[in-house]
Amino acid sequence: MSLGGIVLGLVNIAIVVAILLLVGAIILWFCSWMGIAVPGNVQKGYIAVVALIALYMIVALLLGIPSVRVIGHGASPTIGAALPPAPNIMREN
Repeated sequence: MSLGGIVLGLVNIAIVVAILLLVGAIILWFCSWMGIAVPGNVQKGYIAVVALIALYMIVALLLGIPSVRVIGHGASPTIGAALPPAPNIMREN
């Protein structure tokens, strides 16, 4: 893997971690707005889960193992075989 690929992967990991922390902050803000107290151990647990996700992504980047794909199905034969073919909506009668 090239240096550019590693840098791009690290930027991707930073974006994922930032989005997850932002989602956690928005949930925390919403709960405090509703008057629901979120205990400190729950907040630390969420940060620990985000750190574990980041660690897994870093290991997957460095070792070249596949990471979990959330958007799209790519060329995976198991998921691609389960999807029905896309309908042709541009066909003329």
